[in-house]
Amino acid sequence: MSDHDQELTPKAGAGDGLDGRLESRTDTAAILRPPTLLKADALQEAIFNSAHFSSIATDEKGVIQIFNVGAERMLGYAAVDVVNRVTPADISDPEELVARAMALSLELATPITAGFEALVFKARRGIEDIYELTYVRKDGSRFPGMVSVTALRDVQGKIIGYLLISTDNTARQQVKVERIRLAQVLEEKGAELESAKLLAEKANLAKSDFLSNMSHELRTPLSAILGFAQLMESGNPKPTPTQKRSIEQILKAGWYLLELINEILDLALIESGKLSLSIEPMALADVMHECQTMVEPQAQQRGISVTFPLLETPYFLNADRTRVKQILINLLSNAIKYNRADGSVVVACDLSAPGRLRIGVKDTGQGLTPEEISQLFQPFNRLGQEANAEQGTGIGLVVCKRLVELMGGSIGVESTVDQGSEFWVELNLTDKPQVVADIAEPAAVVLAKIQGGAPVHTLLYVEDNPANLMLVEDLMARRPDIRLLSARDGRSGIEIARASQPDVILMDINLPGISGITAMQILAEDPATSHIPVVALSANAMPRDIEKGLEAGFFRYLTKPIKVNEFMSTLDLALLFAKTGLGGLDKEVEKS
Repeated sequence: MSDHDQELTPKAGAGDGLDGRLESRTDTAAILRPPTLLKADALQEAIFNSAHFSSIATDEKGVIQIFNVGAERMLGYAAVDVVNRVTPADISDPEELVARAMALSLELATPITAGFEALVFKARRGIEDIYELTYVRKDGSRFPGMVSVTALRDVQGKIIGYLLISTDNTARQQVKVERIRLAQVLEEKGAELESAKLLAEKANLAKSDFLSNMSHELRTPLSAILGFAQLMESGNPKPTPTQKRSIEQILKAGWYLLELINEILDLALIESGKLSLSIEPMALADVMHECQTMVEPQAQQRGISVTFPLLETPYFLNADRTRVKQILINLLSNAIKYNRADGSVVVACDLSAPGRLRIGVKDTGQGLTPEEISQLFQPFNRLGQEANAEQGTGIGLVVCKRLVELMGGSIGVESTVDQGSEFWVELNLTDKPQVVADIAEPAAVVLAKIQGGAPVHTLLYVEDNPANLMLVEDLMARRPDIRLLSARDGRSGIEIARASQPDVILMDINLPGISGITAMQILAEDPATSHIPVVALSANAMPRDIEKGLEAGFFRYLTKPIKVNEFMSTLDLALLFAKTGLGGLDKEVEKS
């Protein structure tokens, strides 16, 4: 016997018979195995004992043969409960197996049984198969698993079993469910936002319509009040001192009410985002000159001196010309109203930063305290001036601030008690426009020619309101060069215009039957009347109403209440255009 054989012979105490010999040989075989095989064995054992995923191996019929530690942890069964006892189908959701069998039958065009066959059919055919499956634990609870199935084959390629490796898919399913829920929430929120947007748009439209209608309803009676008061003030014979004082109070209250209406509507439009601005290069000198002309009578009446700068440099602002004028008039009016007797107002223009111009309006009034300054630009806050004899709405500065900010500018004030205040506005400068047309000269020629004794002209006024018609009749009574015709609705106005061929047509917008805009368009399309300038005279005074009217083709758009001087100037301009074709160069709104 060799030395090697002697080592395999069992020794005393090492065990008896076959068991002793097998133990000795096994230990020896383990010692003699190569290191790579030992490492592979260790890896295989680690895999099958991993608690992080389930490894279930079956025989070719599907009966479980291996049930690792991870499977025990996930499913709650011990290996002895399932090995050689059940198939993986027995611990899976039966309804899912039925559904999977039906889906595979359709996909592969062959009948597949709902059971273990549905779990391994693709793997049996060598097709990679990874799918979701709901497992049923020993306690009856369920959890979603992600299953990968592989067919196990011997060296001849014959299937000897199946390996199902699974991971707990609960967290991923929760994320998936949460994503679906989030998508639904976002979809619902999107629908809610869209619905809210539509409601907001409808509300804004309704608000704009309400403001337009309210403006019209307020201006219509006010037009008669102010119109006839102006007639009485300038009538012949002159009113008595008592009558004159009463008329002045009527006009003062009326113009104040009109100012209040305008500012409330402006503020409402700004807050609703419906105010449209025409931002373009504008010459500051022109606006300054217009403001000076407008405020000088008010300043002279109170003994206040107003000094405007001599602009040696031609400044052009990138802003809305009408709104800049509105802002400056408001600041100048306040500086005059709240000044001291024989005080002064100084307007200055300075570059505050590159591309930025500051316009300051400095007065010698009583000034403002820091507390009062902090309360400026608040609606209806007159800073203790409620008892003052000076009328004010308390919202003019609010409107100014909103307008300045909409034009990309800023507004502020510096004040010292008993010394005065300086309100300033900063706006963006821009380059001089390519063409700056001077349209003031033609208007001057108009007045000179007409005042020199023109032939009798015909004016057609289409108006359904008796008071407004009466006002224009009284105004035309002072113009012997004008013959007045009238119509109470749009269709009658069209017939009279075609028959009498008036020089100018004055058209209300809100008429019975067809609107003034429709009537004007019918006249414009008729070769017999297309040459006649049509001037709108309406209480529809919202900016969008005016824009709509001018875009429709009106020669000018005047708003009620009438300012007599402006009304007459516009009428003269329309008469000149009717005679010579001049005077229609400018479509600027004549707005009272």
